[in-house]
Amino acid sequence: MAVLTKEDILARVKEGSLGFSPSLDSFQLQTHAVDLRLGFTFLIPKAWRMTDRGREALALDPLRDHGPEYFDVIELEQGQSFDLLPEEYVLVSTFENIKVPTDLMAILYPRSSVNRKGLSVDLTGIIDSGYEGPLTLPIRNNTRSQVIQLHPGERFCQVVFEELKHDTQPRKSRWHLKDVVEKGAKEKSKEMKLVFNGDIKKLKKDYPAL
Repeated sequence: MAVLTKEDILARVKEGSLGFSPSLDSFQLQTHAVDLRLGFTFLIPKAWRMTDRGREALALDPLRDHGPEYFDVIELEQGQSFDLLPEEYVLVSTFENIKVPTDLMAILYPRSSVNRKGLSVDLTGIIDSGYEGPLTLPIRNNTRSQVIQLHPGERFCQVVFEELKHDTQPRKSRWHLKDVVEKGAKEKSKEMKLVFNGDIKKLKKDYPAL
């Protein structure tokens, strides 16, 4: 399998076979990868619920109990951030929806800066060919005493695309969250100012990749 370079990715996007919605900005394009941004939807697993018997602990069957009713759903607004508590685990949507053609597959990696913060991103790694939609990121704060702030719009993980020898038949995902190389300090400062203000639409408009 061959890994797509920046030029290959841009050519695919222009022809429409590979898609990102909203469209990519220039900060997201790397030599042979695309950075994805955090979305505004956070899911916190519930530990208990009230029933007619009182407060009961939630015992989940992961193969069956995966619906939004088992999570507290947090929808942040522009300019808001999310404090991830020590040893807390959450699910977060990506800001972008992605469309992968049937002759490509993708591999998802956390950015090294994310790991250095004390965060782990428990990724399955594979994005199936033919997949369309947002991606769900399972994030955990591995520290015992530090609160780590997450900002919708910050670049959080990288996607690497590989060509397949033959086209595949896409399968629908059972459930995802929708249902509920830096160019210098100056550019980073511009980007993060917009991220901290929550003005991701302006970021996308002012820094188009194409």
